[in-house]
Amino acid sequence: MIPPAALMLADGRLPWGGHAHSGGVEAAVARGWVHDLGSLAAFARGRLATAGLTEAALVAATVLRSSDSVSWEELDAEASARIASPALRLVSRKLGGQLLRVARTTWPDRRLDGLAAASPPPGPHRAVALGATAAGAGLSPSEAAACAAYDAVAGPCAAAVRLLGLDPFAVTRLVAEMGDQVAAVSGEAAQAAAGPLGDLPAPAATLVEVAAEDHARWEVRLFAS
Repeated sequence: MIPPAALMLADGRLPWGGHAHSGGVEAAVARGWVHDLGSLAAFARGRLATAGLTEAALVAATVLRSSDSVSWEELDAEASARIASPALRLVSRKLGGQLLRVARTTWPDRRLDGLAAASPPPGPHRAVALGATAAGAGLSPSEAAACAAYDAVAGPCAAAVRLLGLDPFAVTRLVAEMGDQVAAVSGEAAQAAAGPLGDLPAPAATLVEVAAEDHARWEVRLFAS
């Protein structure tokens, strides 16, 4: 049985602000990298293998280390080291702060209170906040990693429907067809989480990060990132 908390964390309606972010798709559309279903599929696979794997491993590692003696600062520093773009680091912290606010109301837990105390505004990185939330909600590292990996695909795909007017049914099928890849990345992330923090996966998507810096300077945009 899938834990209800996992379903809630994977649901785009959870009010932590994820729906306002495109996961890089808006900038990719503007540059012509994503223009139809096929190019969206390629983008989603690439994002899952890079940012998706990186975040899923950090989330799982946070769940494993969530205890009274956890070093939130160390986990947050590892997250920062894996986000090259200053614009994306800020986005990650804003989303992490919003998620933490939701989590402390939904799943009250002393670990979430400890993370909040250790994280000045705008907040902790999203991966750390998601891991702490998953731990507070009773999820395992692998379940938490699955939430992160799924979001790495589902978020950008949902944004692409709005940006390009793609058939939502076809896009939903695309997300479903990536289920095995999401599961594989989740498993890899959970396995890596048991090792040293410094050895966690850190594959980069350099062009996407460069595009994110450009996107942050746009005067008119549909999504915050």
